[in-house]
Amino acid sequence: MKLVKRFFKAPSGSFFLFGPRGTGKSTWLKQNFPDALRLDFLDPSLVRKYSSYPERLKETVLAQNSTVIILDEIQHVPELLTVVHSLIETEKTDKEFQFILTGSSARKLRRAGTNLLGGRASVRYLHPFMAAELGSNFDLKRALQFGMLPVIVNNKEPADAMQGYITLYLREEVQTEGLVRNIGDFSRFIETAAFSHAGILNVSNIARECSISRKTIEGYLSILEDLLISFTVPIFTKRAKRSTVAHSKFYYFDAGVYNHLREQGYLDRDTEISGMALEGLVAEHLRSWCDYQNSSYRIYFWRTRSGVEVDFIVYGQNGFFAIEVKNSQYIHPKDLTGLKSFCEDYPEATPVLLYRGNEKLKKNNILCLPVTDFLAGMQPELPLIAC
Repeated sequence: MKLVKRFFKAPSGSFFLFGPRGTGKSTWLKQNFPDALRLDFLDPSLVRKYSSYPERLKETVLAQNSTVIILDEIQHVPELLTVVHSLIETEKTDKEFQFILTGSSARKLRRAGTNLLGGRASVRYLHPFMAAELGSNFDLKRALQFGMLPVIVNNKEPADAMQGYITLYLREEVQTEGLVRNIGDFSRFIETAAFSHAGILNVSNIARECSISRKTIEGYLSILEDLLISFTVPIFTKRAKRSTVAHSKFYYFDAGVYNHLREQGYLDRDTEISGMALEGLVAEHLRSWCDYQNSSYRIYFWRTRSGVEVDFIVYGQNGFFAIEVKNSQYIHPKDLTGLKSFCEDYPEATPVLLYRGNEKLKKNNILCLPVTDFLAGMQPELPLIAC
């Protein structure tokens, strides 16, 4: 596959670029800043060199002709942020430097007390591919099975590549960094957590299934979020007229990662697993759409204590959408129940049902769209729903 143009746009000043391994941060930087000075801290020799003498960075930067400085995987040398802060804030030179600091985790940066340069650099995120970035190469069935990570999409052996990807994270990000004491317990946890994908997070249930303490599971969940491997979606409670649940929903950041970690047995139905994968795929697209336009939009879900639910609420200054995702080629009246209930409480919302069929329909004032068309049409510079 030829190089894919990403929707992500760089801010004009210095910025952090976070994203899980394999999302294409380095590739994007090479495309957009080919003449920048780049220090890759996946190289152990560079880590040793700059960890032992952080001031070397200042000497290196001031000797360069380039004003764009890329510090790749900066979390491996968090002490360099003090030097970067000094260069941005106090260094008097005839150059104005732009620092781009990439990372697959902010955990060590926060623990180092750096506060991400005290607001001197903005924070941005790079996500897996969006369907519209792939254009005609987007294949929904393949995306649900193998996900949208560039490192997987571009691989001729995606199943083997995904196995290697999971192993890489366990070895390099978790074990090497000493984030957990027992890698076996953590491995069991990430597989068990896959059963919570697209579901309400119940820490006690996961702890019981893993035979691990609740406190340890809470720490493991924190590690997953810090490594950007998972995210949670909070409940929508603005002007709530009904009693809603309190817990968030849990998602792995990529449908392929979920599909690989989700243990499948004789009693599992393919439609159930692919349904969770589809909901996760929509979730990651909504996150990308919100982040890439750097807007006020936020993603929520809605569920009453009686069990009435809407998968996603997208809420911002310029729009309010209620989105339900169904892994079915046909629309049944009961599929519209959650959206109708939500719109009774929030008539300002635009209700949308996404399904696996091929027709664009309107039922009970609810727009029903083929999920493939919806995903393929999502672009940050366009409205979420073109009504």
